[in-house]
Amino acid sequence: MNLEYIDSLIEKMEKASLTELSYKDGDVDIKLKRDTGNHLQAAAPAQVPMQQPAVEQAQASAPVEEGKMIKAPMVGTFYKAASPEADAYVQIGDKVDNTSVVCILEAMKLFNEIQAEISGEITEILVEDGEMVEYDQPLFRVR
Repeated sequence: MNLEYIDSLIEKMEKASLTELSYKDGDVDIKLKRDTGNHLQAAAPAQVPMQQPAVEQAQASAPVEEGKMIKAPMVGTFYKAASPEADAYVQIGDKVDNTSVVCILEAMKLFNEIQAEISGEITEILVEDGEMVEYDQPLFRVR
């Protein structure tokens, strides 16, 4: 177990906005937990040498954007198109309605087309292609 791998776990945890993550592989047992002050704490068994730094993430006060959100109805991998060669289902500025397919979420080797379920114009795409998303995570902002 190297520190680069642990750093990648922390980065993935932050990207997915998780508050807790556990990883176990043989005698390696890592638990990461974010407290309300946005610090990460790492804990490992005594036989596994590991630094335990607290990672502090500065929260920039960004202006709150208006609009409705299209949120992930499940945990999965976000894909903006049906295949790497295909055009994205939607782009910023596209109009959508309740039945418009906006992306695909892959969960357990099943590809699920996600419909907008609201009408409006896509103003922001909040996740990257191939990114893991959590249940109820905002994917698109619609005005």
